[in-house]
Amino acid sequence: MKKLVYLISILLTLALLNGCANKGGSAPSNSDDKPQETKTLSIQDYCSFKENTNYIYEGKGIEYASYNVMVDYIEGNRIQTRSNNGGTETVKVLELDNGKLTLRLARGESYFRENLLQSPSNSEEILLQEPLVVGTSWVLADGRKRSITNIEADITTPSGTYKTLEVTTEGKADKTQDYYAPNVGLVKSVFTSDDFVVTSTLSKLESDVALNQTVKFYYPNNNVDKLYFVSKKLSFKTNDLTKASFERAFKELPKGDVAPVLGPNAKIKSLYLNKDNAVYVDFSKELRGEMIAGSSYEGLILQSITNTLGNYYGVDKVYITVEGNPYASGHYAMNKGESFSVDLSNSTELK
Repeated sequence: MKKLVYLISILLTLALLNGCANKGGSAPSNSDDKPQETKTLSIQDYCSFKENTNYIYEGKGIEYASYNVMVDYIEGNRIQTRSNNGGTETVKVLELDNGKLTLRLARGESYFRENLLQSPSNSEEILLQEPLVVGTSWVLADGRKRSITNIEADITTPSGTYKTLEVTTEGKADKTQDYYAPNVGLVKSVFTSDDFVVTSTLSKLESDVALNQTVKFYYPNNNVDKLYFVSKKLSFKTNDLTKASFERAFKELPKGDVAPVLGPNAKIKSLYLNKDNAVYVDFSKELRGEMIAGSSYEGLILQSITNTLGNYYGVDKVYITVEGNPYASGHYAMNKGESFSVDLSNSTELK
């Protein structure tokens, strides 16, 4: 069991490496018979970040060796990737700086979408380091040695044949070999422990695609004093704002006897999961200004917001503010830090 957990951990690490991938072909080989000087490439040559691309890997040796990776956010020299191996979704933040590609942050079970590029680091694992020549090596925090062992390794995959950079990571009883192609990124990974071998190989790339998530949105029905929910598909391209997608979806009423949650001019100014494991959402003043509701109806609106956001982020508490201040109206007066609680007992799916 411990070995299986370790293998899954290794595979998730491999999955993040292709976050630096970019669609394209392999580096051209020399057709001239005359000897030519080999150009030393940089990490950027192997890690050109590509937006709105789905990198699909087929695996052998273990169930979770197959996975796909998409890019959530790109800003400056940082990139946030999302890998899905069929069992979990893992978000990673990578940084390219001073000739090093470093894993700054890793968070598993991340089924919600949030920009973590500026979040505090919880990892400083160097994935690639220049110069990209045979013999460059470094030691990881767990004692494993990582080194460049080949700069012209021939690798054939379902997506093409490449001349690649081979990076080898050696542990006490295992070895991982990662193969990077110029203008493509990670094309193959091989994990070996005794006679046990796990491979993940680039199968294909899908361009101009979005991350699709199905989200339950709750709406009030004041006539029967209850909530109805519908499942909506949200599509996110790289660098799309999650708060903007939720704002639009709240305003798009489904067919049926339900009422609006947000007025036409209400805005979601900020939305994030705080370190206290509560969702924090701040609205513009129009949330209250355009709300024509008695106490019961207002409560249903606030519960709709709470249930929708709490369910999406997988938490029980939602802290609602208006222009940065705790929610207050003629019917409600929340204290600073006082949150609303998710309650699904009074809700029914809208048919």
